[in-house]
Amino acid sequence: MLSETKVKAAKPRPKPYKLSDGGSLFLLVTPSGGKLWRWNYLYDGKQKSMAFGAWPHVSIGDARGKRDEAYSVLAEGRDPSIVKRLKIEAVIEASRQTFERVAREWHANAKPQWAAIHAADVIRSLERDVFPTIGDLPIADLTPPLILGVLREIEARGSIETAKRIRQRISATFVFGIAQGICERDPAEKLGAVLKPLRKGRQPAIVELEPLKKMIRTAEEDNARPITRLGLRLLALTAVRPSELRGAHWAEFEDLDGNAPLWRIPASRMKGDLDRKEEAGGDHLVPLAPQAIDVLCAVWPLTGNGDLVFPSNRHQHRPMSENAIGYLLNRAGYHGHHVPHGFRAAFSTIMNEWAERNGKDLDRAIIDLMLAHIPKQKSDSEIAYNRAAFMPRRRELAVIWADMLSDGLPNPSILVERPAKAIGFHSRRKAFPSANCRL
Repeated sequence: MLSETKVKAAKPRPKPYKLSDGGSLFLLVTPSGGKLWRWNYLYDGKQKSMAFGAWPHVSIGDARGKRDEAYSVLAEGRDPSIVKRLKIEAVIEASRQTFERVAREWHANAKPQWAAIHAADVIRSLERDVFPTIGDLPIADLTPPLILGVLREIEARGSIETAKRIRQRISATFVFGIAQGICERDPAEKLGAVLKPLRKGRQPAIVELEPLKKMIRTAEEDNARPITRLGLRLLALTAVRPSELRGAHWAEFEDLDGNAPLWRIPASRMKGDLDRKEEAGGDHLVPLAPQAIDVLCAVWPLTGNGDLVFPSNRHQHRPMSENAIGYLLNRAGYHGHHVPHGFRAAFSTIMNEWAERNGKDLDRAIIDLMLAHIPKQKSDSEIAYNRAAFMPRRRELAVIWADMLSDGLPNPSILVERPAKAIGFHSRRKAFPSANCRL
């Protein structure tokens, strides 16, 4: 058997020669001075050889270990050279299976189960918060600390709920990868326990009328783009969910020049499972008060050439950021006091109190219907699942709410300054579909 001394003392000769170590392992000394480990073996009646690397990078002990490992493979009836090559190819392929690549495959696979708006939100959140940090890393090499670092960055900007949602999406990507044989474990699975907890109870909301109007006035004085401020106003007037406002299309508005203007939000864009989104007759109907028409009149010169009422500033075919209105409220000093979703709580609280004093029978159930709530009592089920029920009374309540909320607020047209120049639209734009609109 060879020793380090013998190997070190081996000198090059005009022709290559071998120094045997036993078990068919030998050191090949080349004329240039190279010292290469080789192992001969017999497989399927053929003499073959394997390379184990060069000394001193591969020591005698390492070379013997490689020989013993290869011999174990040979004893199982497999060709060690082929097994080695397959392992190398597997490592190369694993390096190609980056987190971004697998995440996009997971998204494409799950996308048919989701509403289009939700599917777009999912991939956008990964593109914004995950791919820039770990997207190009092999998914099999990711560890819990690496993923936690991504989530901590999201938490640091105050987006606690977003961090939890993204952890779920990262975990779902790993589950998909495990099923595909790309990775073996989900390092994001247990991280939910160490993320910051959500604030318990309802989301922050101002539920008194005068403070609510003061907040709207203050927020509208911010130097935000007009689309964001107009979005805030329409959100307050209609009490729809922020995601429903962001995804609003001009084609969803009906009879804007008639006696019964309506916003028909498709069932596919409503909150709920796939059955809810595919429900026949499941569109959510929002009667529009004159003040809501005024908002649409003001925003039309800005976005009327496109499909979306409230598009992104950078991409006209994408909805505005899910954080745009929230950031507007935060800059106005209402962080932790009111969030965009809080307008629903404000509408519910204020209008239910009004209904106690001045309302009619079933007004409370109708208010829930206007919020697209699932009924809590069986007696309300017929109302809630008849999406067009009580439309005259819903329209009356919408006007009452808009009158109370808008008293003392400026006309929405005040929020628009040089819209065509600011947004970069042509002066040639479609006529607004209401003769009552005064641009």
